[in-house]
Amino acid sequence: MTQSQARLFTPVLIGGCIIMMISFAVRASFGVFQIPIATEFGWPRADFSFAIAIQNLFWGIGQPLFGAIAEKFGDRRAIILGALTYATGLILSSYAITPGQHQLLEMLVGFGIAGTGFGVILAVVGRAASDEHRSMALGIATAAGSAGQVIGAPTAEWMLSFMSWQEVFLAFAAFILLSLFALPMMRTPEVASKAELEESMSKILGKAFRDPSYSLIFLGFFSCGYQLAFVTAHFPAFVTEMCGAIDPTGILAGIGVSTTSALGAMSIALIGLANIVGTITAGWLGKRYSRKYLLSAIYFGRTITAAVFIMLPITPTSVIVFSVVMGALWLATVPLTSGLVAYIYGLRYMGTLYGIVFFSHQLGSFLGVWLGGRLYDIYGNYTLVWWVGVGVGLFSAIVHLPVKERPMTAAAA
Repeated sequence: MTQSQARLFTPVLIGGCIIMMISFAVRASFGVFQIPIATEFGWPRADFSFAIAIQNLFWGIGQPLFGAIAEKFGDRRAIILGALTYATGLILSSYAITPGQHQLLEMLVGFGIAGTGFGVILAVVGRAASDEHRSMALGIATAAGSAGQVIGAPTAEWMLSFMSWQEVFLAFAAFILLSLFALPMMRTPEVASKAELEESMSKILGKAFRDPSYSLIFLGFFSCGYQLAFVTAHFPAFVTEMCGAIDPTGILAGIGVSTTSALGAMSIALIGLANIVGTITAGWLGKRYSRKYLLSAIYFGRTITAAVFIMLPITPTSVIVFSVVMGALWLATVPLTSGLVAYIYGLRYMGTLYGIVFFSHQLGSFLGVWLGGRLYDIYGNYTLVWWVGVGVGLFSAIVHLPVKERPMTAAAA
């Protein structure tokens, strides 16, 4: 092992954090555009929600594809392709004037997120990290995405105060392209074992698909996507419409949060801020304790948090408390799930294997975003969607328990 591998903060980790932060800053801001775009064109809430849902679905479809591209043609080529696709989708979306156009173009945005997001970046970071630091490195890279969330939604809200949403989309496309300046840092040595290098992708995929534990991890990741995408896409609008008035003499007004729409944007930022701590903590815990039990605990914690929040009156205080608690559990599942996949199935095809698992996450994301808009248009509120999220969260807490957490080669021996 080289000296560079023995360090935690390698150039690969730093470069990956930069790309993840910018990519997720833009992705996390889409909920802020929910009301402005629907209001401008007079669309039902479900129309723009469906566009975001399609974005999440194609993010999931693109994740294993970009993972395979990275493993076949190189990580940096996959990231460049992802960034170009992301920027193109944003630019073209700025000219969309019908729901169908938005929905079609969000496919490109979804593919772009896949090429600059978890599957590709975490695989690079995982391969570059030593065994000792891998779990922590994955947690830090995931936390960088949360750092992007901290700035993404408030930045979009601020820019909308003096720019049209179309101009904000164009500015965000430029930010995505600027992230490519971190690409020279994304050089990683091959750290897969000799046995892993000799195995073909089809062979390792076949082993994983026949392993019940892989299926359980796949199913368990569904609720993570459902909960995260629903909150990201609909929570700002939910807070704007359901929250009690902001006290003009209170602390929130004192820091510039004087409207419920500003509180909605701030809530997404708070979730991201709390998640920086949550994901790094999860990465630290992941190298000391069973990942499957940590995942089960996180999903159970989310279930309780969401159930209590929706049963209590929606006030500025409850929104802030929910945002901090849910934020601490937000992406804490990602370093643990990706680390679990790497631990059981090896590093060689981690990008593809994790990408397939992540597709389940994005199926949940699609349903959470689309169902949120659809049921809102039917019932005029989000209550039923919240309770579906509580149910699938409990399911994930249970389904991780039977996972056999040991390397597949050891299990075969």
